[in-house]
Amino acid sequence: MTTDNTQHATGLLHLEALARHFADLRDGSHGEGGDTVSRLGKERHFRRAVELLHPYAVQVLDEFDAALFLGKGEVDATGVRRTRDGGLGASWTLSWPEQRETEIAPITLLAYYGGGFHHPHLRGATVHDWPLNVFTPEQAEAEVPTLRAIATGDLHNLVFQRDYRIVPAIARAGK
Repeated sequence: MTTDNTQHATGLLHLEALARHFADLRDGSHGEGGDTVSRLGKERHFRRAVELLHPYAVQVLDEFDAALFLGKGEVDATGVRRTRDGGLGASWTLSWPEQRETEIAPITLLAYYGGGFHHPHLRGATVHDWPLNVFTPEQAEAEVPTLRAIATGDLHNLVFQRDYRIVPAIARAGK
């Protein structure tokens, strides 16, 4: 956790990450240490973030492969590449024989820093909806990470529709 006064020791890391994201918007910066303001400096931070995410992205895709695709999947990573809009992107994909036969997209984790963006984002290739098959209290509790991811994404998108000032903790911390 950073020492930025906008951070709260909540123990809820997804909320702390979201607060850092909004503080970037408020402060016009991105990252810690070094150049956090220029496009070049932010791109250096993005490249480092991709490096740090790599083992975890591969781990998640390997988990899917082992549990659902009987170990027949193939994980691929692009590394950081320049995008058509002048930004940067990196992706990790998991493809498997049945998916390739139907010519649909593989499971994709994408880190991208669009040419006109203030800071980078994560997304999937198709993610919009999550399945809901809850029939026991234990199954409901197991959905907490999913609910956190949905709420985090939703609040991020609401800030994107307006700006960081709709989040009082971030707006007040900048004063």
